[in-house]
Amino acid sequence: MAQNRMLQFVTRGKEMPEKRAASLRNQDFAEIYQQFAAQKAAEQAGRCSQCGVPYCQTHCPLHNNIPDWLRLTAEGRLQEAYELSQATNTFPEICGRICPQDRLCEGNCVIEQSGHGTVTIGAVEKYLTDTAWEQGWVKPVAPKSERAESVGIIGAGPGGLAAAEALRRAGVQVTVYDRYDRAGGLLTYGIPGFKLEKDVVMQRIAHLEQGGVQFVLNCNVGVDLSFDAIRGKHDAVLIATGVYKTRDLEGPGAGQAGIVRAIDYLTASNRKGFGDEVPEYDAGTLNAAGKRVVVIGGGDTAMDCVRTAIRQGAVSVKCLYRRDRANMPGSQREVQNAEEEGVEFVWLAAPKGFAGGGKVEGVLTEKMRLGAPDATGRQSPEVIDGADWLEPADLVIKALGFEAEDLPNLWGVEALAVTRWGTIKAAYGSHATSLPGVYAVGDIVRGASLVVWAIRDGREAAASILDYLAQGAGQVAAE
Repeated sequence: MAQNRMLQFVTRGKEMPEKRAASLRNQDFAEIYQQFAAQKAAEQAGRCSQCGVPYCQTHCPLHNNIPDWLRLTAEGRLQEAYELSQATNTFPEICGRICPQDRLCEGNCVIEQSGHGTVTIGAVEKYLTDTAWEQGWVKPVAPKSERAESVGIIGAGPGGLAAAEALRRAGVQVTVYDRYDRAGGLLTYGIPGFKLEKDVVMQRIAHLEQGGVQFVLNCNVGVDLSFDAIRGKHDAVLIATGVYKTRDLEGPGAGQAGIVRAIDYLTASNRKGFGDEVPEYDAGTLNAAGKRVVVIGGGDTAMDCVRTAIRQGAVSVKCLYRRDRANMPGSQREVQNAEEEGVEFVWLAAPKGFAGGGKVEGVLTEKMRLGAPDATGRQSPEVIDGADWLEPADLVIKALGFEAEDLPNLWGVEALAVTRWGTIKAAYGSHATSLPGVYAVGDIVRGASLVVWAIRDGREAAASILDYLAQGAGQVAAE
């Protein structure tokens, strides 16, 4: 009987949860997708082919047991489905919302490859976990016994929080230090509410607090508290700071007013959503209302910026990207959502300078073409001589990606080994650094990456830290 509920992809088409109309959703910061109803979730889960080699699972960084929890959903066994999904994923309600499924699980779905349209895995995952919260299936973090050892975690983003949850379940005492006034990192201040409503993040953080995770907020390590002091207080330390240093723009006029960093712009918008006082927003410095906005970049952060600017009431919003649509790094689903909401994409375009007399008035733009492949296999953009133009702008947002801060210098820890890119050097699998008892995960090791990879790193590092604590001696340092 159970099998009859599956393999429905031939007779039943792919359906996403209903999207709110663009003319309505671009007026607010609420999530744009409606929730699946139980019947619809079961129907869409039943499209899974239950293939013998589940590429969806293979291409998920957490290797979530996707076919099995889809089958349980199709059979109406929702609590079992949720418990199976959360066994490998610390924050399934977050991944279901913000993972680029079109590049990961759904993009590698077998029935998608055969032309039937992917199973809507992310939407089902979101439905399962939201239902679990509503029904009280999300169990408290309650270790069977408490342990005396303590771990300090620097950074309250997804990597640090995933590790904190795993360590608390094992009974370890956990303190998380973060520079911001709210935990969550980019989940809280970097990702807009229309992709991830903030009560979803705050609910998970409250759950960790109730489970005994201690948070020390407004704590800038190296300024308010030294790294050595944190090492002295704990038996092990995990570095999960993320990367916040913005890649800069060069060219004439790049230092003018009105040219801002994406992280500052998105943080101001999210703070406003929390009801905070944000002087830079109120003064218009970090507010797109009534302005011609140009966002430079083609990743997911650029998509967050253009869609935020639309909601703030910009006169026009354009995204400049130096390659074409097929070669952009951001989610194609996000590009489609942005276009529906009124964003104009200017492909094969790059800035060479900025017009204005102290306040930006436009972007001097070069027309590009794609040339020979580079070392990664992607075609390199080349300038087309004589095809420059001025793109008018009152606000320019730099969304060119992030780089690592110089932590050894900022923290006064020269022995902390880093790579030539400035990221922390950590051993593959164990996440051990060059310092005994110190581990590192997430973007500060990988460079700017996905939330789901940070969660995986955090869970792996927690297991390594537990081994280290059990040994009572130093872990193998990174080579």
